[in-house]
Amino acid sequence: MASSLFPRCEVVSWSAFYDLARRLARQVYDSAYRPEVIVAIGRGGYVPARVLADFLGQMDLASFKVECYDQVHKQHRARVRYPLAADVTGRRVLLVDDVADSGETFAVALAHLNSRGVPAQIRSAALHYKVVSPYVPDYYAQKVVKWRWIIYPWAVAEDVGSFLRAMDPPPVDVGEAARRLDVEHAIRLPHKVLVDLLAMTLPARNPAIP
Repeated sequence: MASSLFPRCEVVSWSAFYDLARRLARQVYDSAYRPEVIVAIGRGGYVPARVLADFLGQMDLASFKVECYDQVHKQHRARVRYPLAADVTGRRVLLVDDVADSGETFAVALAHLNSRGVPAQIRSAALHYKVVSPYVPDYYAQKVVKWRWIIYPWAVAEDVGSFLRAMDPPPVDVGEAARRLDVEHAIRLPHKVLVDLLAMTLPARNPAIP
C-alpha cells in the first residue's frame, strides 16, 4: 500500500541510532579529519551532532535551524530560521544532519555556513544518505537505496502523531491504530508508546481513547 498518501516508514530505535552515530564518528576519526567545531543543522542534526561531539572529543558545538518539513509534509523550499551565531572563519567544520533526502537542507545549510565566515574546510555527515539525494555527505552511516520515511527516536510523537491525525475516520482504539499504522506505513510501536500518542494527539476526536 505504499504511496505518497501512505509512505512506508522505518522507525529507528534509540539503540539503533546510537550504533549509527558510533559508526559515523568512527568514519570521521578514521579519515583523519579533525573538526575544530561541529555544527548541527536543526532540528534533525541536534542529537547526532551531540553524540559525534562526544565520540570525537570536540567541545565546540554550534547550531542553526533549517526548516524544510512541516512534520512529514514538505514545504515548498528550505529556509534558515535561526542563523548560526558562531564565527567559523579559519576553522575546520563538521556539518551534521540526520538524513540527506532531497539535498535541499544541506544546500541551504552550506550556503548559510559560508555566509558566516570563511571556514578553512567544511565536511558533512549524516546518519542516512538516500540515493535520491543529489547531495552526498562526506560521511554517512547508512545508504538508503529504497526510499522510505525515516522516523528517528526524537521525532516519534511528531511524525506518527501526524499520521494518526490524518486518519479519517480516526481510530476507535489502540488496537485499530496499531493495525492501520502497520498496514499503511509499516510502523510498529510498543503498546505503551501508542497509548501515549493517542492520548496526546487525538483526545478531542475520540474521548474513548485513554
